[in-house]
Order: sequence, then structure tokens, then C-alpha cells
Amino acid sequence: MCTDAIDHGHGPGRRALLVTGAAAALTLGTMSFASAAEGSQSTRTLTGTLPPGAPDFVYLPVEVPAGVREIHVAYTYEKATVPAGTQNNALDIGLFDERGTDLGGRGFRGWSGGARTEFFVRADDATPGYVPGPVRAGTWHIALGPYTVAPDGLPYSVTVTLTHGAQGRTPHPSYPPERARGRGRAWYRGDCHIHSWYSDGRRTPAEIGALARAAGLDFINTSDHNTHSAHAHWADVAGDDLLVLLGEEITTRNGHVVALGTDPGTFVDWRYRARDNRFGKYADQVRRAGGLVVPAHPHATCIGCGWKFGFGEADAVEVWNGPYTPDDEVSLADWDNTLVAYARTGRHSGGGWIPAMGNSDAHRDPDRIGGPQTVVLADDLTRTAIQEGLRAGRSYVAESRDVALTFGAAGGRGRAAGIGERLRVPSDAPVTVTLEASGVPGCTLHLVTDAGTLVTSAALPASGSGSVTWRTTPSYAAYVRAEIRHPATVPGLPGALAAFTNPVFLGP
Repeated sequence: MCTDAIDHGHGPGRRALLVTGAAAALTLGTMSFASAAEGSQSTRTLTGTLPPGAPDFVYLPVEVPAGVREIHVAYTYEKATVPAGTQNNALDIGLFDERGTDLGGRGFRGWSGGARTEFFVRADDATPGYVPGPVRAGTWHIALGPYTVAPDGLPYSVTVTLTHGAQGRTPHPSYPPERARGRGRAWYRGDCHIHSWYSDGRRTPAEIGALARAAGLDFINTSDHNTHSAHAHWADVAGDDLLVLLGEEITTRNGHVVALGTDPGTFVDWRYRARDNRFGKYADQVRRAGGLVVPAHPHATCIGCGWKFGFGEADAVEVWNGPYTPDDEVSLADWDNTLVAYARTGRHSGGGWIPAMGNSDAHRDPDRIGGPQTVVLADDLTRTAIQEGLRAGRSYVAESRDVALTFGAAGGRGRAAGIGERLRVPSDAPVTVTLEASGVPGCTLHLVTDAGTLVTSAALPASGSGSVTWRTTPSYAAYVRAEIRHPATVPGLPGALAAFTNPVFLGP
């Protein structure tokens, strides 16, 4: 084994290159390796300090010779003593192969964010989050992501070890089927935002599948952060009773978005901000790959989590994320405002109204898969049918499998419309709106319109079942949607949601 230490001191170094614009990045000095005998290992270490205001991505070039069996990378960084209210150091990591680091990810080989301190890549295997495949000669790049940098800088150390020798055989990926045994046109329950150990989750796909079945789910969507490496590991989890859709949580510095139900093996790049005007290109990529674009937790308060790209590209929006919290209440109100704008103009910035959904964003115990879950009316339990139902807004969100509801409007010569539909009757025509619910003891039922909440029931009995009926006209209410809420815990503030629906629109 040979070991060298390369120290760039407390800055990026003379050889660093600062690139401005959409792909702002810092490129460090190259780490070079020579060919070596089969079975031997070569190790290099680079240390340095990234300054405050460092670019979003810092690339360390690694010259990989021919005859390498495995690349192993380990890294550390130091936390600092910072004043209250100041962000401490956080450093993510990933890998690109000899095909380069250009946006689009042609050379992408994996990303673990801050979830792991080391990883390896071989032809026949790789650390979860990384993609197995040939280790070809050329310039590889370790990608460092200084998520936050303390005022005194971010000291780091990266160690690369190459194992020389013959490569193994890359496994042929097997993907889950695009259909399960459904019930024809029916209501199907799903959770489309779940993390496994292929990013920063702690559960295996098998464990997630078991929990999804226990939660009464019919479908799930994989959504590991910034990697598609899990796609080939879900085939054994899917079955006649569980449809597994494949996707990614595209985790940018200006918000997160779920790519829902993309083609197997689809990778979507995340290395841009709203100011770079690149998101539309990658939203188009998601749709070309057969997926839906779903901004996630748009008002979350964590660094980089709040959604800054606007909703013009959204096919749906994740209004409820995990246990119900104040930021979900803000997301609900913000989404309702888009319905008001659509009802007034007949369009929003993307051309139609944006359906809402809810997901667990579960990572580890005690995160509850299926809490909440989106219940969608679909023609069958297939990828295409589920996506069509979500895109059309024929869905509601419930806190668990115990909660069920029916909601719709009727009026004028037997016409009726359900969730996500329009009841086309004259503006002055009488309309009857009905909400029935079960599994929500002690909760109250609410009917919400473009004028606000106009109907609130008494608290439901211990049986958890109840209903409300309301009569109106389209001229008075352009849309009606339903909410089911738990009792308030803070005076003057609404109780947490137990369920809510997409709207029924009223009028010509």
C-alpha cells in the first residue's frame, strides 16, 4: 500500500477553479494514481478548508489508471463552535465517473449526501446510494456539497483508496412490474414519498414493503434523495398486493421535488437553484420518463427545503408531509389560494389547477409509513392508472387506513360530480354537497369554499362516523372541498387534519 498526504491548507488552493453561473462549482487539484500490481491498494488523502460562501459543489478530480477493481472513498469534516442562530458545518458527498460532471448526470455514480462517511463502487457491487458498474480508466470526480459553512470555514479530509485487480460482472437490473392485482375502478391507497437506506433512510426495501402492507397501502413510490440506485432493488418487494413505483426526491438548494413513477433507471439532476432557470428542463425530463412532478413540503423550514421554483411545472403538490405541523397548515392555505385563483380565471400559471396530495416522508423509526396516505380513484392498480388519478385530482388524503370518506356534489337533472371533477350546472342552479366520513372519532367535518370555511359539524361520536349536507349555488361557491380535523390543541388555531379532499368545482 502507498499513502500520500496532499494538504491545500485553509483555502481552495492556487489550482482551484471557480466556475460561475448555473453550474457554479469549485474544482480542486487533481489526485493522481499510478498503475499497480493486482491485489494491491493505493491510497491518497486530501485535506483543506472550504471558506464561507463556497459554491454549492466542489469537485475533487481523481485520475484512475487502468486495472482498478474498486474505488473506496472516506471523508471527515469538522464541526465548529458557532454563535446561536448561526449554521454549523455540513458537507455532502457523491461520485461521478470518467464521463464527467456535466449537468444531466451522464457520469453520475452515486450520492449519499451526509448519510455516510464512506462508500465504495465496483463493477459487481456498490454501497447503497451508489451504482455498480465498470471502473474505467480516466478522470473521476468526488463531488462535495458544502450544505452549510460556519464563519471560520469547513475543514475537511478526503481519502481515496484504489484496489487493483480484475473486475467482477455487473448485475443485470431487475425492476418491479408496472401493475398489481387491482380491483378495477376503485379507491387505492398509497404513499409516494419514502426513503430507504439507499439515501438517508434506515430501512431496507423489504422492511418498507412490510410496513406498507401493514398500513393498508396498495402502492408506494420510491423517492431516495438524488439517486436512482435503489430502482433495481424493489422487484422482490412488489407483489400482487403492492404496486411499487420508482422515482427520486430531487433535492436542490431551493426546495425538494418528488419525481413520481418514472421509468426504471431514470436519474434526474439536482445541481441548480431557482435563479439558474433550469428547473423546467428537468421537470420536462421527469415527464418524458413517464413521471409526475410533485413539489414536496413546500413550506418546510429546514435549510434548503422551502420551495422556490414556483408551481408552473407542478403536476400535483405535497400539501401534507408526515405528522401534521404548522408548515403543513401554511402549505394547505397556500394551495387553497391557487384554487381561488383558478376559480377566478380558469387557469393558473401552468394552465390548470394543481391537485394536492399527502405522503409520509418516512425515513426511520418511529416515522410511520402511510401517515398520511393519498387515496386515489383509479381505473386499476397500474402505474398509468394511478398517475392519471393523481394528475386529475381524483384523490383525498387521510392520516391512516382507518379513515375513509365519500364526497361529492349533485344538482340539476341528476348531474353529479366527485372529487377532482366539475359539476357543470348554471350559476344559479341549486347544488347539494354531501360529505360522509368514518374512522374519525371526536373530529369535526368542514366544507371549505373560495369564500372560506362555510360549514362545520359538531364533533363526531365515538363511532367515528358522521356526515354533513349543504345546499348552495355555483355563483356562491366556485368550488367546495372537505376537511376533517381533530380537536384544536391551541386556542384560536385549527386542529390538525385527519383528512382532506381535492375540490369539486361548481358551475358552467
